[in-house]
Amino acid sequence: MSISEAEPASKGALWAGRALSAVVVLFMIFDGVIKLPPLQIVTQTMTELGWPADVGTARLIGIIGLISTALYALPRTSVLGAILLTAYMGGAISTHVRIGNPLFSHTLFGVYLSVILWGGLYLRDARVRALIPFSR
Repeated sequence: MSISEAEPASKGALWAGRALSAVVVLFMIFDGVIKLPPLQIVTQTMTELGWPADVGTARLIGIIGLISTALYALPRTSVLGAILLTAYMGGAISTHVRIGNPLFSHTLFGVYLSVILWGGLYLRDARVRALIPFSR
């Protein structure tokens, strides 16, 4: 199926996709911004997760998350942003697996967020619907 053959999204689906995407964007902006100063809770949590409590490391992770989020929020680069954010979540998942955090609350949080971000993108972007056609 080509992009021109993809079903246009209904107004309800388009707005649902925007709302799901907004949830992800707002969460990721919060996540990235608190890593820039970084706040005390960030360095403490990084230590608990096995990362160095280094200001530079926290800022780098925050900047990567914010750039990926900006790419996701912009329609022309939203697919690239979704791929980068999925990779970012994969790193978070592997960190939680490595230290043995609880499965459903901590480890799978990145999976939940990735499903929301791809679901939002699917509902609002014909390119993704053409790539992954669930119905004919």
